[in-house]
Amino acid sequence: MIIAADADIDAAAGAMAANAFSFAGQSCISVQRIYIESPAYDRFVEQFIPRVEALKLGDPADEETDVGPVIDDDARERILEWIEEARASGARVLTGGEPDGELIRPTVIAEAGPELKVSCEEVFGPVCTVNSVGSVDEAIELANVTRYGLQAGIFTTKLETALRAAQELEFGGVIVNEAPTFRADQMPYGGVKDSGNTREGPAYAVRELTEERLVVIDL
Repeated sequence: MIIAADADIDAAAGAMAANAFSFAGQSCISVQRIYIESPAYDRFVEQFIPRVEALKLGDPADEETDVGPVIDDDARERILEWIEEARASGARVLTGGEPDGELIRPTVIAEAGPELKVSCEEVFGPVCTVNSVGSVDEAIELANVTRYGLQAGIFTTKLETALRAAQELEFGGVIVNEAPTFRADQMPYGGVKDSGNTREGPAYAVRELTEERLVVIDL
């Protein structure tokens, strides 16, 4: 996720708090890495952290719950180990980072280097990183380092910035002014690199069905 300096910071902070921790982060399009242009970094963090800390932990069957458990004890221990690895390497845990009973408190990590597991691997848990960058170009470069490429997002008020991000981000989809967790059945959906090589959506389903019928006719 890239937050440009000109972005609507209030909207960005709200979207990130909701989407980095929904399903306890157990979604292939969960928000994990957030890059914020330096002029907007402090404003974003000031609005983001209180929203994260206001999330309610508990039973996912309870409609009031925002963040439930991860899938099993092994996943829980792995996620906590990755958080501790980041902390030991000099990253700052701004909130969370500890268990709350059997749950993991929603965790935000600042200044996480690209070599850390919370940056370069899929956490699949209630953890995200926030890093300040000098420009959108730097954010795109850092975003593209990952071997994954399902969906990315950018918050900006400038059309040219949004279009450039869509062209240069090496992901199957780029969501503008919304979290990359967003998807709809009618939109093209799929990844690149280690996140796949095909697309879902009506147009692709029709094409696939047509190709299958042609194969049958050839036989």
